[in-house]
Parts: sequence; C-alpha cells; structure tokens
Amino acid sequence: MTGDPAYARPGDDPAAGRPASPAPTADAGPGPYQADSGPPAAPPASSLPPQHTLDRTRTGGLWVAAISAVVVILLLLIFILQNGEQVEVALFGANPNLPLGVALLLAAVLGALTVALIGAARVIQLRHVAKRHRAEDSTGRDR
Repeated sequence: MTGDPAYARPGDDPAAGRPASPAPTADAGPGPYQADSGPPAAPPASSLPPQHTLDRTRTGGLWVAAISAVVVILLLLIFILQNGEQVEVALFGANPNLPLGVALLLAAVLGALTVALIGAARVIQLRHVAKRHRAEDSTGRDR
C-alpha cells in the first residue's frame, strides 16, 4: 500500500532512504523472471527403519473418559460452591430449601433421566420391530 511506512530490514541503506534490493541467494527458488531449473531435488533417503504406529486401545479410551469425568466433576463442584444461596424448590409436593447450585444440578439430572427413559423406550420399540421383521423373514424363506 502506498501509505505504509518503510520498516528497516537487514541490508537497508539508511543514507539513501530506501531499502536495498535483495540479493539473490543460491538456495532461493526461481523468481518471477528466472528460468526453472527442473523439479525440486528429492529428500535424502533415510537409513532409519520406519517408525511403528500405535493403535488406539480401550484402555486409552477409558483413560480419556476418566480424565474427562474428573474435569466435569471439578467444574460441577466449583459451580455448586459458587451458587450456595438457599432457594425454596417445589418438587412433587415437597418444598425443600436447597442451595441454588444443588437445585440446578438436580433439575439437570432429572432432565437427563427423562431423556434417557424416552431413549430407552425408543430402543425397546425398535428392537421389537426388528425382532418381528426377522421372524417374518424367516417364515417367508421356509415356504
């Protein structure tokens, strides 16, 4: 851009007030006005054996899950401790006074259980339909 200030670089000539033209180097690639000397050289062949790769294991997955669970529990504990104000909660006819963090956690757990029950009912329904279809397929083949 025309309004940008010129910043000093190594090789600049401060007396002339303009940057010096860069000198071409031997390892630099072809410039816009230089002829291409051919394909780039191949990297040198290594005398080292190929590296072994490790597949993911169940134990590794369990370790990641355990660390994730600890982080989530720590965040929940911080949340509960920061929201310690007492609130009155109406739950199935009972009106206990609970800390706000505990009440919100209880609401989240009850919501998750509701979703899990609906999901379990759907899985049972799909298994029943699949069992019926397998029975129909096996009786149709016997004919």
